[in-house]
Parts: sequence; C-alpha cells; structure tokens
Amino acid sequence: MGRCSLLLLLLASLTPGAASPVSPSLRAPSSLPWSTSFRSRPTITPKYSIRYIQQKVDHFGFNIDRTFKQRYLIADNYWKEDGGSILFYTGNEGDIIWFCNNTGFMWDIAEEMKAMLVFAEHRYYGESLPFGADSFSDSRHLNFLTTEQALADFAKLIKYLKRTIPGARNQPVIALGGSYGGMLAAWFRMKYPHLVVGALASSAPIWQFNDLVPCDVFMKIVTTDFSQSGPNCSESIRRSWDAINRLAKKGPGLRWLSEALHLCTPLTKLQDVQHLKDWIAETWVNLAMVDYPYESNFLQPLPAWPVKVVCQYFKYSNVPDTLMLRNIFQALNVYYNYSGQAKCLNVSETATSSLGVQGWSYQACTEMVMPTCSDGVDDMFEPHSWNMKEYSDDCFKQWGVRPRPSWIPTMYGGKNISSHTNIIFSNGELDPWSGGGVTKDITDTLLAIVIPNGAHHLDLRASNALDPVSVQLTRSLEVKYMKQYSVCSWMGDQNISLISPGIWEIQKNLCLVSEAFSSHCSELSIKAFGHYFHFSIREVYWAEVISCQISTYKA
Repeated sequence: MGRCSLLLLLLASLTPGAASPVSPSLRAPSSLPWSTSFRSRPTITPKYSIRYIQQKVDHFGFNIDRTFKQRYLIADNYWKEDGGSILFYTGNEGDIIWFCNNTGFMWDIAEEMKAMLVFAEHRYYGESLPFGADSFSDSRHLNFLTTEQALADFAKLIKYLKRTIPGARNQPVIALGGSYGGMLAAWFRMKYPHLVVGALASSAPIWQFNDLVPCDVFMKIVTTDFSQSGPNCSESIRRSWDAINRLAKKGPGLRWLSEALHLCTPLTKLQDVQHLKDWIAETWVNLAMVDYPYESNFLQPLPAWPVKVVCQYFKYSNVPDTLMLRNIFQALNVYYNYSGQAKCLNVSETATSSLGVQGWSYQACTEMVMPTCSDGVDDMFEPHSWNMKEYSDDCFKQWGVRPRPSWIPTMYGGKNISSHTNIIFSNGELDPWSGGGVTKDITDTLLAIVIPNGAHHLDLRASNALDPVSVQLTRSLEVKYMKQYSVCSWMGDQNISLISPGIWEIQKNLCLVSEAFSSHCSELSIKAFGHYFHFSIREVYWAEVISCQISTYKA
C-alpha cells in the first residue's frame, strides 16, 4: 500500500463510526458536509481564452506529416500553483464552446479546487477539422476520426500545457466529461494514467457495446421515465404507432398527418411514414435524456421536467386515431416549439446544430457501435430487433466502411477494467444511457454513483436552486474524490520535495489525538492538532485537506 493510501486510510479511521461511502440516495442532507461551491450563488458567466495547438493528423503512423489546428478553451481565474489542479474536459461530438457553456459544474468548483479549466475540442468537430472543408468528403479523409486519435490529441495538449505554462508542470490533471465525453474521460485515465490522476465520467455508457448489456435496456429506461411521469403516458405512445399506420394508409392520410403535425415538409409516400415515426421516437428519447428539473436549453429550449409536461397530453390511451395524433402534435410542440418561434416542425432535426451529426454518424459506423432494440411489449416503441448485417450494409452505403463492433471492448477492456483506478462513474436513473453505464462499484477506486431523479449528466450542469437533493449530494461526493486525487498526486514521489518529512509523522500520532476530532472535523481542530505537534503551516494545511476532505461521511 502506498504512503498516500495508508495515510488516507489512517485519517479516515479517526472519524467515529467511519464507514465506506454509500449511495447518495441513502444519506440525509444534514449528514453531508456540503461543498461551498454549491450554495446559492449567481450564475457564473464563463470567461475563457480561445487557443489553438497544432496536432498531427495521425499520431500512430510515420508517413503522414500533415497537421491541423485543434481548438481549446482555457480559464485560469482561480488557478493556484500551490495546491491547485487542472480540470480537463474531454470534448465530445460537438462544438466545444457549446459544451463549455453547458458544463457549469466545472466553473462552480474552480475556486474551491484552485483549478485551471481546460476544454479540449474533439477532432472533426467544431473548428477542429483535420482537412478543413474536405474533412467529411469521404472515408479516406475521415479515417483519422477515432477515439484513439482523440485521446492522443488530449495527451499531447496536456504535455504542451505543462511545458509552456509556468507553474503547471507538476499540477495534477483530472479528466471530466459527459456522455461520449464521459467515456473518453474514463478511457483517458485508463490509457494515460501518467497524465491524468483521475476521471469523472458522467453518463458514460462504456458497456453499451456488443452483448455487454442487453440491447433493449435503453428503450426500457425511456419507457419507465414516461410511465412514471403520467398515467397512461407510455401506453398512449405505444398505441400511437398503429394509429399513425392506420391513418397513413387512408386515402388523404399522408396529407392529413402532414397538416395535423404541422410538418415543414409534407409526407408524399408511405416510405416517409417510417422516417416520421423514427423522428418521433427519437424525440421521446431526447426528452428522457434531458428531463431536467428546471427550464433548460441543451438540445432544445424546454420547460422544467419536460416529460411530465408532455405526458399531460397522454392521459387517455383509448382515444380515436385522429385525437391521438393531435395529442402527439401537442407533445411534440413541447420539445420543438417551447419558445413559440417555430412555424412548423422539421422532421430532419431533433437537436441543436452544435452537435456534429456527420462526425458522429461516421463514428457510429466504425468504432462506436452501440446496439439498441425494442419489442413493443416491455417498452413503448415499435418492435425493432438489432440486425448487425443490416446496420453494416447501411454504413457501407453511407460511408463506404464496415463497423467493427468488438473493437471498443477490445481496446478498453469491456467489463474487465478492475486493474484501473481513480474513476468516478455517475449515472442518473432517468437517463436511458445509464443502462450501459457503470452503476455499481467495481473496486474501492472505481466508484459508481447513481442519481435518483437525475437525467443525462445532470451533475455536470451548473448548480441550480431546483436541483434535487440527490444531485447536490452527488456533486459534493465528486468534489471530495477529486480532491483526494489531487492531494495524493501532490503527495506523490514527484512532489515529495514540496512536503517536509513532518507530515508523515501524523501517521504515528493519529491514535493520540483521535478524540480531538469530531465526525465533521473543523478547521480549528485540525490546526490545533497541527500546532500541538509543532507542525509547520504547510503540514497543517495538508492535515486539514486530508482529514476534512477525504474522511468518510457520518452515516
């Protein structure tokens, strides 16, 4: 056991009744020492510098010298060289400024963590285009759009920042990300543990591959969200598919559907109906993902608890087909026209243009093959089996490539990841992607936090007065663990010269002063403890950080 681990274990044992941390949902609010970052405060407006770094198009070959400009954002308002850290956002499938503006958690905790914030844009998204306007022209240009190349970009960027920013060389780096970005954060820690001391992987479905989880788990969770949000809600949606089919087959049915749903592009043939139903189904999925407890503008402008709002239109499942479709329109209008600005509904768009649809389509046809299916019985969708051959043929038709469904588990270990350390996996119970996420602790350092009433990476969003207690508890736990990663890094061999030997004497004297510590140690008691043994101010600082921030919570 390393010195840091031993010290943390000994310090934790000081707390009366100390026990291993349990799920946030099991804790009373009064039992948690709240992080000061989440008290009521005005919304923080992100202030950052936009910078660029030259990256190799191919990090793993030797015959291509081409480079491109990768965009990244940096904010050092609260960064301190002494005891500080670098919080590194592993950019995902979209414009990095959009992700930055929707990751308020990092801004909320920057001062407390004395952190420099870095938001790195993923190659082939936003402005980080390896071949400029030709980046999506064919599979030859897209060949370098892989998770491995993206992680290598992040690794090179961290080394560059540590080399060029005075005082940053020994700063511990913690990777953070949500959704695909959360997967990257976890994989970054796994593949580059010498560069990142830990990772927070929020809503990261790292097991949504091959047969690691059942393909139907995703749609079942969506259905549960709707069934819990209103009587007959999921049943009404389940019945709506046949209603659409019956209406479409009638003489003027396509025109009637187009008018009833206020479609921007009228339906002209029966093949259009399947596209319509796919679009509606994706809308229900997106609503479940962003079922936040307050008004938001992530995928679309939406009201608080939008699934509950939508379910108001589905109180009665046994209604005529025409009334069912009018109800469908009202529900769709919640998602696509909450602002009241839309004059018609566009079946070609389900989310913000800040997401990179082309890039993700290619990734889904190569590495990121994440099977989903439905049976129409245990879920509210039309029956749809997972057909790998059909999926592969569609990919070849679109991009000229065949997917490799086993590659991600091969590259990153699938469920055999217990040899890794220092990763927090957080998942909201409302989030469909939680079905492919890590929802139980794997080891003492591969930790899972499940958030009741939490939607897609809600914990990474800015603190809000309407946040459920579960997400407030989650964020405090996440800060606690990230501080632990930072402290252990600062106390590691590479920084041992910064800490005088007296700090290690704390281990020898803990048992002598155990009664001086309450279950929630105070700054006063820590400093009294330090001065009693004549430790220096720096040693007192470490004792305070370790004992107060790393000790287990009172049950």
